[in-house]
Amino acid sequence: MKTEERTKKQIIIFLAVAYLLPYVLGIFMGFGYSKGLDVSVFPAAQMYYPAAGVMLAALITRKGDSLLPRRFFIGFLALTLVILLTALGSVLIPGDFWAMASQWIMMGGSIVLWILYFTENTDKRKAYGLKGGKWGMTFLLALLYLALYLLRFVISYAISGQLDYFISIFTDVTTWIVLATLIPSFFLSFSAFFGEEYGWRFYLQPILQEKFGLRKGVLLLGIIWGLWHLPINFFYYTSPSMGFISVIGQIITCITLGVFFAYAYMKTNNIWVAVIIHFMNNNLVPVVSGTFSADVLSNQTVGWADVLFLLIVNSILYLGFLAAKVFRDRKNRIPTMDERADDYCAYLSKKEI
Repeated sequence: MKTEERTKKQIIIFLAVAYLLPYVLGIFMGFGYSKGLDVSVFPAAQMYYPAAGVMLAALITRKGDSLLPRRFFIGFLALTLVILLTALGSVLIPGDFWAMASQWIMMGGSIVLWILYFTENTDKRKAYGLKGGKWGMTFLLALLYLALYLLRFVISYAISGQLDYFISIFTDVTTWIVLATLIPSFFLSFSAFFGEEYGWRFYLQPILQEKFGLRKGVLLLGIIWGLWHLPINFFYYTSPSMGFISVIGQIITCITLGVFFAYAYMKTNNIWVAVIIHFMNNNLVPVVSGTFSADVLSNQTVGWADVLFLLIVNSILYLGFLAAKVFRDRKNRIPTMDERADDYCAYLSKKEI
């Protein structure tokens, strides 16, 4: 199969799984929402689809590649299918057990995936961007993101006159206990966050940057990523009546955060930095809100004033990274999946000679 033909086929498969599938399942999600059912499994399941699209595309179009990490890819696809069926089950056969079942499936699946990950040899992990690196820089970027994340909430609480409440959250011993539990929680739930980042940052970002440039490619990715959340915005984060406002806010969030995620990925060429930061972004919300419950993500009330605040603060905190050195030279572009796999295969062939 010619490279151009293979790339087109990969993109079609990726978009069908990563993008079309969530919209189709959004119909079932909307049905469940209209019936007052718990639809929380759908957002969790949706996080898996981008990576599943990449892996399915690779298994179909690169089937002759001996460097394919097949065990890990097939294991991830199997976990995705199980969680997808769990989401459908929650509206087709309503019951209170589905949400808890999905959590156990995610944790058990994540453990199995770690085992499959480490049974793949190093060459396979390197060829398909699974092998980490530059861990010192990764740790520093995670700390930087944490500082920016907390600064955003400091500004928010200060403007609303609740800065004392924010300070009280971090003088409560419960906060530090919850923060400590996030470390094992990452290893038990990494599969969901890997599911998004392996699709958006590892696969799609290099393609968009190659075609549209380092900066425009990242901004376009932010829009694509934001619109991908549309079913969740209408039927989980808010309600259909606030869905449009929520979508605008989501796009702003994904563009601005996407700039930092891209910056961190390009600085390290390590997909795990994006996975870790994404995990932090989602799981710190209950902590800084003082609720210690993931329910804070659902049924939110959103107004245009909130969107304006988000636009101003997130732009100040994150868009400045577009001026960083990594965005000024096309040589800093992370290679696409095909480029990475083909180059590493060629490297190994020369090494054997």
